[in-house]
Amino acid sequence: MHQARLPPLWTHSSGSGCRPVTDSFSLRTRPVREAAEDVLAAAATRSRDSAGRARPEEPDDFRTAFERDRDRILHTKAFRRLKHKTQVFLNPEGDHFVTRLTHTLQVTQVARSLAAALGLNDDLAEAIALGHDVGHSPFGHIGEDALSPYVEGGWHHAAQSVRIFEVLEDKNLSAEVLDGIRAHSWKISPPPATPEGACVRYADRIAYLSHDALDAVRAGLLVEADFPADVRDRFGHAGSQMVGSMIDAVVSNTVLGDTVSMSAPDLAVMSDFRDFMFERVYFSDHHLDHKAKAITIIRDLVDLHHTEPGRMPVTYRDHGTDTLSQAIDYVAGMTDRFATSAHARLCG
Repeated sequence: MHQARLPPLWTHSSGSGCRPVTDSFSLRTRPVREAAEDVLAAAATRSRDSAGRARPEEPDDFRTAFERDRDRILHTKAFRRLKHKTQVFLNPEGDHFVTRLTHTLQVTQVARSLAAALGLNDDLAEAIALGHDVGHSPFGHIGEDALSPYVEGGWHHAAQSVRIFEVLEDKNLSAEVLDGIRAHSWKISPPPATPEGACVRYADRIAYLSHDALDAVRAGLLVEADFPADVRDRFGHAGSQMVGSMIDAVVSNTVLGDTVSMSAPDLAVMSDFRDFMFERVYFSDHHLDHKAKAITIIRDLVDLHHTEPGRMPVTYRDHGTDTLSQAIDYVAGMTDRFATSAHARLCG
């Protein structure tokens, strides 16, 4: 195991990591950080109790298992590609529309806020949130619709995110992080096994509803008065006020029970808001104008690379899978602009 290189002024203190000779700094080794988790709520997931990894590893000198996972996710190629993937608005002209990367960062902030307020492990919540959308296809959920006919049972970005971390960029993540990524979407069953994973579930919905609504106002699709009255009365204005209100709703209800949840009335308002967003934004004429083109691009590229797998980078052709799965992996990993330019170049 790699040993930390400590300056000569530092001395080991049994059971407490390391102790400095001076009082200027305090070296927080992994045992110290793990011990700090003892003050978390009873329901919290402690890193030293993790179910572990598919391949056992020596623990890090400084980072807990979940901190280590967070860092591994941040340094993946799939995470970097999120900056050029669509959230809702395809090829927006303004600089301030949400991308898949800014959405991920917003989910991370909300998930950490929920976890911290509830005494949960915010490092685990952060790792799950940072990795939850790396498997998203180009063109947002339109890409999911385009890829689903190729996969029995449909194609889902959550499963693709897990595939990236287990196969395409194998990072040997902790079981709890992979589980939270797998089940971050509300349509996935069973739900997350940890309360931190449940925080990410709520954080994802809070982030995309509030910021997609703000983007819709910015794009001129909606004005504040368009939002349902119960949504405006309960959660306030789109943006930060709405985020804060929804966080408060989860925290205030969760501390009264045994699971991370909103009260039934608050959850009903959130569901009304989601239905409204699907009707007025996600399925709007503006959105549907782009859908046919996006689906054509993705399916043409999958068909082409399935037929001619030699066009794919070798990194997508060495995982022991069939050529269709390889083509889906490759196209799903593309950014919006890369998919558009590749289609123009290869398909005319």
